Amino acid sequence: MKASGCWSVCRAVALAVSVMLANGSAIAQDRGAVALEQMVDGLGVSGRVLMIAAHPDDEDTNLIAWLARGRHVETAYLSLTRGDGGQNLIGNELGEALGVIRTEELLAARRVDGGQQFFTRAFDFGFSKSAEETFEHWPHDTILGDVVRVVRQFRPHVIVAVFSGTPRDGHGHHQVSGMLALEAYDLSADTARFPRAEFGEPWTPLKLYRSARFNRVAGTLEIPVGEYDPVLGRSFAEIAGESRSQHSSQGFGALQRKGPVTTWVAREESRVEAGPANEERSLFDGVDTTWQRFAGSLRGVVARAALDSLPAAFAAARERLDLRRPQELVPTLLHVHSLLGRVCQADVPDGCGVPDLAASLRVSRVRTDSALRLATGVALEAEATRTVSASGEIPAAVVVRTYNRGVDTVTVGLPAARTPDDGAIAASAAGSASSSAGSASRALPPGGVAVDTITVDPRIRTEPWWLRTPRVGDLFAEPVRMAESARLGAAAMVSVPVTVKGTGQTSFELRAPVVYRYVDPVRGDTSIPLAAAPAISVRLDRETELAPAGTDLSREVRVSLQSADTAQRAVVVRITLPEGLVADSASRTVALPAGAERSVRFQVSGRVAPGAHEVRVVAESDGRRYDAGYELVNYEHIRPQRMYRPAVLRLQAVDVRVPEGLRVAYIPGVGDNVAPTLQQLGLSVNVLGPSAIGVTDLTVFDAVVVGPRAYESSEALLSANPRLLAYAREGGTLVVQYQQYELNRGSILPYPVQIARPHDRVTLEDAPVRILDPEADVLRWPNAIGSEDFDGWVQERSLYMPREFDERYTPVLEMNDPGEPANRGSLLVASYGRGRVVYTSLALFRQLPAGVPGAARLMVNLVSAGGGQ
Repeated sequence: MKASGCWSVCRAVALAVSVMLANGSAIAQDRGAVALEQMVDGLGVSGRVLMIAAHPDDEDTNLIAWLARGRHVETAYLSLTRGDGGQNLIGNELGEALGVIRTEELLAARRVDGGQQFFTRAFDFGFSKSAEETFEHWPHDTILGDVVRVVRQFRPHVIVAVFSGTPRDGHGHHQVSGMLALEAYDLSADTARFPRAEFGEPWTPLKLYRSARFNRVAGTLEIPVGEYDPVLGRSFAEIAGESRSQHSSQGFGALQRKGPVTTWVAREESRVEAGPANEERSLFDGVDTTWQRFAGSLRGVVARAALDSLPAAFAAARERLDLRRPQELVPTLLHVHSLLGRVCQADVPDGCGVPDLAASLRVSRVRTDSALRLATGVALEAEATRTVSASGEIPAAVVVRTYNRGVDTVTVGLPAARTPDDGAIAASAAGSASSSAGSASRALPPGGVAVDTITVDPRIRTEPWWLRTPRVGDLFAEPVRMAESARLGAAAMVSVPVTVKGTGQTSFELRAPVVYRYVDPVRGDTSIPLAAAPAISVRLDRETELAPAGTDLSREVRVSLQSADTAQRAVVVRITLPEGLVADSASRTVALPAGAERSVRFQVSGRVAPGAHEVRVVAESDGRRYDAGYELVNYEHIRPQRMYRPAVLRLQAVDVRVPEGLRVAYIPGVGDNVAPTLQQLGLSVNVLGPSAIGVTDLTVFDAVVVGPRAYESSEALLSANPRLLAYAREGGTLVVQYQQYELNRGSILPYPVQIARPHDRVTLEDAPVRILDPEADVLRWPNAIGSEDFDGWVQERSLYMPREFDERYTPVLEMNDPGEPANRGSLLVASYGRGRVVYTSLALFRQLPAGVPGAARLMVNLVSAGGGQ
């Protein structure tokens, strides 16, 4: 079903108070008396604000929380990207997998602060130094069109751009977000450039502000975001601190500060008469947010009478709210419900053809229905018997329980199953609701429970919707058509109509996601959204592996099979290999129990020529072929997500020489997948945690490698660092990959280096690399490194490059982005006692897992540095 108007956005308000989170509990402000007060206090508030920036974590959560929770303004954040190009402090996921995590972190943040969430199609390709460079990756008109589409869908009266759109924003993505915010403000009503059929009904925002939270001198309006709400029991700044802390992958845990806190904005554009900018008292100064602004749009006496009655009805609901006796509010809410339904005639229901009215009506209806649900005390749960349903093959049985925890009898109808269809909520393919109750509607007395059993048959596998179609360059394929915060987190949702006693009509609808519920020994009551998956998922451990070319190769290929079936299956797994490789068997047959996971292993041997090769696996069962599987992305602070990929292994054969018997100790860093790639090249690698350094005999290793940002993430490593330096001084090779400003302390490396603020980096992955000394042993042994080894790099060359360094370091490479001074700090080598220390800020943590041959050859040289002397 196609979402029209602001249906999808406004519906998200209802979901915010009904959808369970990953850990099975709702946020405090979204349940009980607190939630009821929020809904009732927000009745009739019809202002809307859209914040625009570039990345997850760019938003001003203080302002969002103050607007959404404090003033009940419909507030949304539009992030141009999903943060795919960042780094990861909590796991090894990078690229699109990190984008999935950061998307979920933003949605978790919005559940806390009450805002909605939008994205464009832009893929975060990594740090960019200018808007011009950014637009080389993101076609200007395409991304502008996405922003216009969101503006027209959300219909903000006010836009708040986080960034200025000038070079002072630094990051090119930041600059672009500020530029596009202004352009969308100017052009969202232009139907010649952005036709209705593709971009929606035109909309004209009335005011544009820029955030001035980091430049308060430029601010024209101070906003007291530290206000305390006695019902919530917290200030909005405290709520914002919790919201900000959802960005765990970026290490943005924040204090929940009490006391006065302010944020600032600067008015830049206005289409209304609001007086001098520095005399404003509100973002909505000059903006008519009363319901009387719609009077001239209505036809008929009944509609105008209903509109005229709404403000008094809203006020009556607020006046009669008794949090100890919420049922007393039900008649007043039903009156509001009735008035909202009479504002527009039946033949023109969608806001009488007036976009502003349509948005305001739908928000008010959702808040009224949510208030009715809370005031009557009815609740809904939908539980599946397993976590995964076999999409399109085996319908899942779901037990639906409708509870009446209030004091008055209500009538409930049969539950209906709904499944997501490209983000929309549509009737399930099975049409399915088979009830054990045997009646279309039932009276549910106080304390009563209606139990129904239905089946759901989700036909689309559950995965991040924007990854269903491969992206083209740095754009995801499908444009955003609804708020991300309105999308269903489970494979299915159940709805139940509820009629309040004496009304004779359906008053509101209960909704709940289908979940699998269990007791976790540590976390207690835990709910996992039901997912739809193929009956058999087939997955290889990695997408890319490195291998030495032209040498005898013996490697195990492990295939994971995951069942979503309810019965055991016989599965035949077949492997297809590139020329030069053979397997111990062309196929394996395995009995796969219902809902179980099993592994199948093939022993592969032979030789392959340099270049990229493919290993393919397919599973066959019951006459069907399965050739894809999922990786579960699962952290406690976000909803679990499944990322699918074909059962294909890209085997990158590298022309590399590895010294025989080379032994390496590897201390992992942040977002670090380097150690497995060294093992794939034939090195003996021992992974050491920081706590093991002090009790391990390091002299048995030819090299010790420290992963990226390891010192930043581990105090234990900082404490153990003298042992690493002693290892190098006594004859070992210590290789330290890129760190951040902690290097400026001078205690990590043996000789001082200085990283400038802002730091030097080479963001263009194809920027020229100049070899300063072709005879340097790290470039000669055991592999001769030349300029061709820097071809095919991904995302960036180097980051946090020392600008100054002690003369005892020998710089090996020189590089820079166009128009910038050359930097010689990307690869530094120094003798230290009887050993050697290598510091490199090259982005090897991206290159090696991506299978870049030259990076692999160079890394082997670095860990072999001592042997080449």
